[in-house]
Amino acid sequence: MKLLKSGMSRRRVLQTGMAGIIGSGVAPMMFTKGAWAQEFCNNPTGDTVTLGLNLPLTGAYAEEGADEQKAYELAIAHLNGEGDGGLINVLTPSALKGNGILGKKVGFVTSDSQTKSDVARAGATRMIERDGAIMITGGSSSGEAIAVQGLCQEMGVIFMAGLTHSNDTTGKDKRRYGFRHFFNAYQSGTALGPVLSEAYGTDRRAYHLTADYTWGWTQEESIKNTTEGLGWDTVEAVRTPLGAGDFSQFLTPVLNSGADVLILNHYGNDMVNSLTQAVQFGMRDRQANGKDFQIVVPLFSELMAKGAGENIKGIYGTSNWHWNLQDPGSIAFTKSFGAAYGSPPSQAAHTCYVQTLLYADAVERAGTFYPPEVIKALEGHEFDGMGNGRTLYRAEDHQCMKSVLVVQGNDAPTSEYDVLNVVQEVQRDTVDYDASIFGGELGPAEPAPVCA
Repeated sequence: MKLLKSGMSRRRVLQTGMAGIIGSGVAPMMFTKGAWAQEFCNNPTGDTVTLGLNLPLTGAYAEEGADEQKAYELAIAHLNGEGDGGLINVLTPSALKGNGILGKKVGFVTSDSQTKSDVARAGATRMIERDGAIMITGGSSSGEAIAVQGLCQEMGVIFMAGLTHSNDTTGKDKRRYGFRHFFNAYQSGTALGPVLSEAYGTDRRAYHLTADYTWGWTQEESIKNTTEGLGWDTVEAVRTPLGAGDFSQFLTPVLNSGADVLILNHYGNDMVNSLTQAVQFGMRDRQANGKDFQIVVPLFSELMAKGAGENIKGIYGTSNWHWNLQDPGSIAFTKSFGAAYGSPPSQAAHTCYVQTLLYADAVERAGTFYPPEVIKALEGHEFDGMGNGRTLYRAEDHQCMKSVLVVQGNDAPTSEYDVLNVVQEVQRDTVDYDASIFGGELGPAEPAPVCA
């Protein structure tokens, strides 16, 4: 935060001055909504507008970050009227015109978050203060997302989260200035439970290996609640460091634990490594308790499935979206992305592309970049055509409510990209839940903080 010579931030000066004026009983025109709209963070006054892309280009989730960057660049090109227009052509309702956002050409700056929360927060701060970013987006870790949306709440900049699956993102750590399109761990458990029950029965003993941060914790909790509700026992739950690489010390105890299911609450390269090593330990060839030993990966993407190769075959999990869905939105996005980059998009790419268009559409509908008005345009907004069916941006917690996919590693792939099968598309009403169950407070939208 840049400081004035007096040692007070501009935001503090404005807040102090406003408090004095309100205390005097005078409410001049300068503090009406329209005037506040001239005093918000990075109000774009020229003919361009800048988006800040906070991407894990290195670290455990780097492969997701690279695909996210491709999606953002494609979305920005489409907003600027370049290319085939992609999902702009099928989003309903839509205020997008293909001439930027409110007639301003869209540009972007990037920062490598390194899949680290503190680095992500520092990068977002830099893009806001130095580069004038009007909106921050991206990430493939819930730790990053929670850190950045907390910062954006402080600075008055909207955060359109990338791939974040922790319940906390739109639960206890939700913020008025943060929005999530991606689904969450609770919804994964709800969708996956019936499939696991049918495939493996109700008499199972599960051993969890869990990434030791907010996403892993809430996924473990959600999957345990689901499986124990089926009648499964939880033998052990062990936390593993993010980016461990070698998981042998964590896998060895599984063999003598009495478990007959290993649940890997890992993502990105960690999931590829832990699953590959579990197979090398012979776990998929074992029997335990008179049953075939099974491995479950509650959340995985096509990028991870491709990285795991043969080891992913037959493994159950959940996904937010898959490129081979046959609705008009999925077909349009896969076509655009494939033409631009020569490969189908991942679920990370999809959610980041969609978030960019949803922000731009909200600005167009609001008729202003003023964040509180954009927030109002997003809250309670229902839309279709983006590949997940009819979707609601729920006002109470800023969680998109939509269908969830149960997926399974393909036993007979026909190409390097044909690595997942969609077992079931679980409808929105099935994975719905009360927004209050995870606690938290959104906080205020107004007055919009002034960031510099």
